[in-house]
Amino acid sequence: MRRAAFAIAAGAMAVSLAACGSAAESGDKKSDSGDSAAKGDNIKVGLLLPENQTARYEKLDKPLIEKKVKELTNNKGEVVYANAKQDASLQNQQVDTMVTNKVDVLIVDAVDSKAIAGSVKKAKDAGIPVVAYDRLAEGPIDAYTSFDNVTVGKTQGEALLQALGDKAKSGQIVMMNGSSTDPNAAMFKEGAHSVLDGKVKIGREYDTKEWKPENANANMEGAISALGKDKIVGVYSANDGMAGGIITALKAAGLKNIPVTGQDAELAGVQRIVTGEQYMSVYKPYPQEANVAAEMAVALAQGKSLDSIAKDKVDSPTAKGIPSVIVPVVSLTKDNINDTVIKDGIYTVQEICTGKYKAACDAIGLK
Repeated sequence: MRRAAFAIAAGAMAVSLAACGSAAESGDKKSDSGDSAAKGDNIKVGLLLPENQTARYEKLDKPLIEKKVKELTNNKGEVVYANAKQDASLQNQQVDTMVTNKVDVLIVDAVDSKAIAGSVKKAKDAGIPVVAYDRLAEGPIDAYTSFDNVTVGKTQGEALLQALGDKAKSGQIVMMNGSSTDPNAAMFKEGAHSVLDGKVKIGREYDTKEWKPENANANMEGAISALGKDKIVGVYSANDGMAGGIITALKAAGLKNIPVTGQDAELAGVQRIVTGEQYMSVYKPYPQEANVAAEMAVALAQGKSLDSIAKDKVDSPTAKGIPSVIVPVVSLTKDNINDTVIKDGIYTVQEICTGKYKAACDAIGLK
């Protein structure tokens, strides 16, 4: 299983390289920001994350970025943090505040990739370079790091088909996509459809407002009512938070053994995988993504080239040839928990295998 996990990761990287091209193809160049005067280690990094419903942002992304910035600046760099709590208008205000307070660089994970464009331009006009983190924000951004998001959707779709086996031909699935304001959600959906279309009947499909589990729960209740209990054989869920809401709805309807996908390898999601309530999640190596973002931000703040960090280029609707690092992903099932989230130090066995999960952990050899 470990070899299989690495194979998926390698495939994801191959796709990302094919899509993005190489630095040699695009032409090596320094960041277009050019406005940031050369600085030493006493830099101020503005970090703006989109929401706190998904556990990863507060538990992983924030501390990982803070740690790497300190490491790269001899403990002199400062991270100024703000969370938008899924409010695009609030996030724009947070950018404005950081511009006013003269941070040296911004790392922005946008709530709404289009709505943030004006604030990105304000930062640019103030000589503050911007790293788009996890989501490809619009506007004149200077760098971007994320995962291969189309491959995330493909990985989820392939796992769901594997779980369904022959049942794929005998019933219908429900697709629970992410928020329509999140560009990543569109890419997850694209990847999933490329695998699922023609292989299984999609009975109902939803774009879930604000990625909220309660909205996914309500959508799933509607799907069960519309399609009938005996017609649903599986659920494509774009992330773990929504999977939790979906599984609650399935249980309330008396439905068992329905494979449900996920993403983010949240602790609750991993625990549901251990018990078999959730079939899989997509594990995205957050330490690698966070470290790259910090490296980009520090380099930009110090007026250095990104050539040694970002070997690829991507285009957004408003900018071309953005220096980028695309990180591969892994399909996480009960068979490779040890080789992924435990090996990388995301969770310990003790964190996963608390009281009510211990027997299930023992059954799959997670000790």
